Amino acid sequence: MSTLSGKRVLLIIAGGIAAFKSAELIRLLRGAGCGVTCVLTENGAQFVTPLTLQALSENKVYRELFSLTDESEMGHIQLSRAADLLVVAPATANILAKMANGLADDLASTVLLATDKPVLVAPAMNVRMWLHAATQVNFSVLRGRGVLSVGPAEGAMACNEYGFGRMSEPAEILTAIKGILLAPQPLAGRHVIVTSGPTHEPIDPVRYIANRSSGRQGHSIAAALSALGARVTLVSGPVTVPDPAGVTVRRIESAAEMLAACQAALPADAAVFAAAVADWRVANASSGKIKKQPGAAPPGLELVPNPDILATIASPGPARPRLVVGFAAETDDLLANAQGKLKRKNADWIVANDVSSETGIMGGAENEIHLITSAGVEDWPRLDKQEVARRLAARIAEALR
Repeated sequence: MSTLSGKRVLLIIAGGIAAFKSAELIRLLRGAGCGVTCVLTENGAQFVTPLTLQALSENKVYRELFSLTDESEMGHIQLSRAADLLVVAPATANILAKMANGLADDLASTVLLATDKPVLVAPAMNVRMWLHAATQVNFSVLRGRGVLSVGPAEGAMACNEYGFGRMSEPAEILTAIKGILLAPQPLAGRHVIVTSGPTHEPIDPVRYIANRSSGRQGHSIAAALSALGARVTLVSGPVTVPDPAGVTVRRIESAAEMLAACQAALPADAAVFAAAVADWRVANASSGKIKKQPGAAPPGLELVPNPDILATIASPGPARPRLVVGFAAETDDLLANAQGKLKRKNADWIVANDVSSETGIMGGAENEIHLITSAGVEDWPRLDKQEVARRLAARIAEALR
């Protein structure tokens, strides 16, 4: 049986000189038993013909968003639904910008905006375009949303310049596609709850108590668990990071709302409490805006404890998930405080990190964690938060086997 037998790829070919490599990529995919359907942009058609793509893929090539025939045969929504993976090769600076900013002005960008399937991009452009701040920001945004990438490679270009920007070779792209489509799904059939971001505890209708959590770590964990096949419910406080693809998101504001959303999502096989939940809320929150009165003292705020979400979900009983993972964000006595939290909250694991201002971890792109279990403490190196998420998700999959 061929390696990718039964799998289907929707190949989006944008307008760059590297589009000629798409023909070889189609040949390799077909040789591996993978079905291929092509979407060719207007600019892509300047480099490779629809007839070539159709002959190699043995499928119709789609080009126009407003084609009555194409929309009646297989609309832009169905194009992505029929595929296991969307591949953009070449992924030009233009199409990366469209994807990052949610533009949908042609068939390719509309399909990419409408899909809930994994997306792999193979960037290809002039080195100066690749290194431009706008392209790097767009690429970072897409990576944060869970878009996968292969390349670009370093080498000579058609414009006689040398540097990063060459599209990866078709064989390398095929290897990346196999890595995605043939990846083990150890969490298939499992349900995991993940909390992420801060909570906002109202003082009055316009003011609140909050913290600096960005939600990057929690969202990355949700994406990594989903990539391993889990059904993920992400309970998120107010964040600006994008929702991970393929997960169910429940948006909340306060700690009480977060607890209610977690309880409503049960039963679950595991729960990961990565959110930075406010410890207290304002008992005497005002229903109207508190006005500053000349010469008057500032209003007093009466604080009361918020519900303990981790301890509540981890408490013994039939609804308790099999694996409960808490987070401990500390500035002093990190390991001692985290180990105390493990016992006090009845959690199975605690992910401890130092969020002192000099570490740059709270709200930053990297994390340095200590995984605390009944077996002891594992010190992990400082890593990108996405890599932390992948490693943690793999450990969760191992624990739930």
